[in-house]
Amino acid sequence: MAPGGGICKDVIESRIAFADYDMATSSAELRGSPLRKAATGLGGTFGAASTNDVHELLECPVCINLMYPPIYQCPNGHTVCSICKARVHNSCPTCRNELGNIRCLALEKVAESLELPCKYQILGCHDIFPYYSKLKHEKNCRYRPYNCPYAGAECSVTGDIPFLVMHLKNDHKVDMHDGCTFNHRYVKSNPHEVENATWMLTVFNCFGRQFCLHFEAFHIGMAPVYMAFLRFMGDEDEARQFSYSLEVGGNGRKFMWQGVPRSIRDSHRKVRDSQDGLIIQRNLALFFSGGDRQELKLKVAGRIWKEQ
Repeated sequence: MAPGGGICKDVIESRIAFADYDMATSSAELRGSPLRKAATGLGGTFGAASTNDVHELLECPVCINLMYPPIYQCPNGHTVCSICKARVHNSCPTCRNELGNIRCLALEKVAESLELPCKYQILGCHDIFPYYSKLKHEKNCRYRPYNCPYAGAECSVTGDIPFLVMHLKNDHKVDMHDGCTFNHRYVKSNPHEVENATWMLTVFNCFGRQFCLHFEAFHIGMAPVYMAFLRFMGDEDEARQFSYSLEVGGNGRKFMWQGVPRSIRDSHRKVRDSQDGLIIQRNLALFFSGGDRQELKLKVAGRIWKEQ
């Protein structure tokens, strides 16, 4: 064991010896975990320890997240996660002693022996995972909340689809439409001022699901362009069940695009930067607009259908 490892083990055993035996007080994340498996890791009887106490042991005092190896400790046995070790400049956040590179191997052993439910259990995920596999699963759990698909600001709101639909409608004042076909007109009085902040978002209810139609102006290299694309409010495997087409035109010409909507799991910027949508150069868009080309009047028509 690394130097100081015995101190960490003493701290763990001391806290567990005085643990609250009432399992009903356990935290939501650790509720129902088979903690008796950890007894061999501590060399004692672990069945009596409450899950709440174990959760506190594995919680970083700085970021309050669960700790994963390497878990560091100061000479007094106080622990901190590897990310926060750098944030606190190698100084123990509890007693201010120097942390050094002492590993708390006993606590790492406790973590290795645990099996925990996904933190999105309340949202529908009922799987159980070894402690060190849990984090990887949660990054891609199908029940994890979605990020707000609004593109006009760095909105930090997350939630399930019904919640985000209401959030878009009430907080972002996004237009909501029913139907699988659409015909939108985008007007801009000075189209020569192309900036990344020029965008629009409309939500369509179609086949009982929601789709986000994005339209915006930005640059590809030095070339000013307009882009329209569709995102599906759900996961990628569901998005692949649908297709969509977009069409712009004017002066007897027509420009079309057909594709598969991207899941809102992919950020707005990621989809835009991949150029996965209908892209129109500004000169062509102004030609479609007619007149003296001093004002953008672009009509975008489209439809959504479900693949058989």
